[in-house]
This record gives sequence, C-alpha cells and structure tokens, in this order.
Amino acid sequence: MTEPQPPSARPHSQAVFLPPVLPIAYDQPLQWLALGFKDFAKSPLLSTLHGVVIAAWGAIMTWVAHDQFWLLAGCLSGFLVIAPVLATSLYAMSRAMERGETVNYALLFNTWTQWQLRLRKQPESYWSLIRFGLLLALAASGWVITSAALITLLAPVAIHTPMDFVQHVVLNPKHFLFEFWLLMGGLMAAPVFASSVISMPLLLDRKVSVLQAVLTSWKTVVTHPVQMALWAFLIMGFCLLGIFSLFLGLVLVVPMLGHGSWHAYRHLIDASGLQERVSGHGDR
Repeated sequence: MTEPQPPSARPHSQAVFLPPVLPIAYDQPLQWLALGFKDFAKSPLLSTLHGVVIAAWGAIMTWVAHDQFWLLAGCLSGFLVIAPVLATSLYAMSRAMERGETVNYALLFNTWTQWQLRLRKQPESYWSLIRFGLLLALAASGWVITSAALITLLAPVAIHTPMDFVQHVVLNPKHFLFEFWLLMGGLMAAPVFASSVISMPLLLDRKVSVLQAVLTSWKTVVTHPVQMALWAFLIMGFCLLGIFSLFLGLVLVVPMLGHGSWHAYRHLIDASGLQERVSGHGDR
C-alpha cells in the first residue's frame, strides 16, 4: 500500500492554498499611511527618488500628449493601474527596514534586475513577478484604448485639450459621455484594485503563483470591504492630488503610498505558511 503524499507533493489540481486574512480595525488604512510616511522618513533620498522618477514621467507624458486629451486621460488612468508594479522597490525597501537589513542603491538594483531579468532558468514562482506586471500593463493598455475610443468617437466635437474636455464632455447637458466614461473607468478599476491591492508585495515576499496572489487579494477585499474601500479612496485621492499639483505632489505621494502598501500587506495577510523569497537572490 502506498504512503499518503504530503500536501506539497499532491497533484496541482487540488485547491490553491490561500493564506489567512487577518482581522483589522476600520481605521487601519490611516495607520498604513502613517507607517508609510515613517518608512519614507527613514530613507528619504531613495524614497524621494521613486517619486521624482514618476513625477518626471508624468510631466513628459503630459508634454507629449498635451494636445491629444484622449491619450492624456487614458495614460493618467493607466498610471493608476500599473502603480503597484512601479512601487515594487518601495516594497523591497520597507521589507528590508522591517528586517533591519541595509537599504541602499544595491537593494533597488537587485529588486529590478536579479529578481526579474536574469536569463538563466528559474523556478516557476520566480516568473510570477513578471507575469503579474505584464497583466497589469495589459490592463492599462486596454483602458488607454477604451478611453481613447470613448472620447474620440462619442464626443460631440473633437477633444484636443483639457478645456475642450471640460466644456464639451463634463459640462455638456445634452450628453452623458462623462458619466459613461467614469462608469467604464470604475468598472475596470474595481476588479484591478481587488486583484492587485496586496498581490505585488505578496509576490515579492513569498514564492507564490500569480493565481495565488490574485485570489488572496480578492479574499482580502471580500473579507474587509469597508477598510479596502477606504484604502482605495485614499490611494485615488492622494494620486489625484499629486497629479493635479502638476505632478510635484507625486514626489511625496508615491513613496508614502508605496511604503504604506507594504504595511497593508503585512497587516492583512498571515504569510507564515508560504515559502519565503530570499531578498536580492531570486528563487533558490
């Protein structure tokens, strides 16, 4: 008679293991912001560097698309979709601070190269970081195309500038294009947020598949809908504040939200039952 197989050796057709979701207070998202700011203060130079890069990218994007508002609106919305990937090295910084490890440029370099771009064969979970990033990039691209189609095809006149958008879309009493545009954006943003709110920190921290990370993220949102709605509102509000301040606010907003998202993951998920991913060394 054959011996029963341990859980790790059983067929992959069985249910995917999802780590437990921890209880949190209703005001916990505010604490994540405070903890994110503390991490920002511990390493202000490297944290600010992330914000400067994102703010510069936003300024360049605006300069390129200043007379093509459909493209500008889509790209700004797409930025919110791929933001979890852009903050990957901020998660790595908070993780290192939590463990008392050194936070320096080498950590940032390793996060963006050794973890994701080495060409030699890696274990299956290694590529989860890349797969999830590509999925978010695909979602962002889809929204840029959808946004462009909505504004270009349904607007009563050609929309070239922000003022054209305000006058002929937002303030036009004869059309409901703006409301429809917001509805479509919300329909896309909600599942993307639910799929990504803790996925990237989890993928960075533990050897899990994209499916495990996404299902765990959804489990978290379903378990704590009020707290996660507040967290989504805070993220959206601060991002819009950073964007409408001519992107200067993103210099502070990006690192605060990135570090805060790491603490959100740590407070929400008990990952002790998952194999740890070794910092700076990929999967071994």
